[in-house]
Amino acid sequence: MTIIPSQSGNSKTSGETGGGRAERRPAAGGPGKVLRSEVLSARESASDQRVDLSLRPINLVDYIGQSRLKSMLEMSISAAKSRAEALDHVLFYGPPGLGKTTLAHVIANEMGTKLHLTTGPSLERPRDIVGLVHQLEEGDVLFIDEIHRLSRVAEELLYPAIEDFVIDLTSGKGHATRSMRLPIPRFTLIGATTKAGMLSNALRDRFGFVCRLEFYSLEELSKIVRRTASILSVEMTDTGIEVIAMRGRGTPRIANRLVRLVRDFAQYKQRSPVDAQLAAEALETYQVDASGLDPTDRRLLEVLIDNYGGGPVGIDTLAATIGEDSDTVEDVYEPFLIQRGFIQRTPRGRMATPAAYRHLQRQAPLTQLSLESLKAEEDM
Repeated sequence: MTIIPSQSGNSKTSGETGGGRAERRPAAGGPGKVLRSEVLSARESASDQRVDLSLRPINLVDYIGQSRLKSMLEMSISAAKSRAEALDHVLFYGPPGLGKTTLAHVIANEMGTKLHLTTGPSLERPRDIVGLVHQLEEGDVLFIDEIHRLSRVAEELLYPAIEDFVIDLTSGKGHATRSMRLPIPRFTLIGATTKAGMLSNALRDRFGFVCRLEFYSLEELSKIVRRTASILSVEMTDTGIEVIAMRGRGTPRIANRLVRLVRDFAQYKQRSPVDAQLAAEALETYQVDASGLDPTDRRLLEVLIDNYGGGPVGIDTLAATIGEDSDTVEDVYEPFLIQRGFIQRTPRGRMATPAAYRHLQRQAPLTQLSLESLKAEEDM
């Protein structure tokens, strides 16, 4: 396996801290900035990387969740292998931590080929692309994470490589400029992005499969927690597994991280097996509540309800109040809160739902309760 290191792989995002809880840092001329805890960040951390290989499934049979996507890949991989051809190019998009990199490993293993990994920001110059495709062999899988961050030059150089399996090179200057078209082995490009809308139409159209990864159900996440606990030799009861899965935010990476934290807590307390009470006690220590919300999530809901009467309020105003930029709120905080039904997007702005009021033990306005009752009647 050839691994091309990312230039930004070791840098931390501004929304992550090194500890297990939300941190406030004073901002010049404004309120303290609330940073997401690393515990519930879906971004891959150094500790995730250290244990990822042991937890990562190696084939589609062991891969849990994403049933529709698995069925499609199983058929396509089987057909490609029977024709002795490379699999068509694949684009995975969706929130971080849902298994895009893991699926790239699984596809390479199923096809019996090598996997080459890199990231969009690390491919800045033409020679980066040339050096990358030069080491590819017939049928290899090239995985580009954060593919939406490819430079324009690198993207245009990739077009003939992924469409016609050639690389266009130029030499000389002015009237002495010469172009060469060199053939390269047929390979499979797998792109991964959390922002599919930032991809150019020209690049997106060159993928044979464009697949969205969805948040995992409680049942699927429970299976993942059970498998991880078994690999890590952590004895857990069914109720303990369910408590961790419920707080895993529908994201395998977070669920696996919570398993490791609960394991450490149980060993420190010298208690086994991990039951519901022990798991809940451990996760409360890390400020992860029963719905999988951390202090940053609760702060956002509190601001929405207390400062703006539950909304509607614009995303820029909401972000400025909690000391974050609007892109971070929209891309990092909102997806899970919307999925869990705590926040609703409307044409006029964000609104807190009755579920958010109940979670914070606040009295919802009569208008909210009336809307909830009306919706319940329509669903019956």
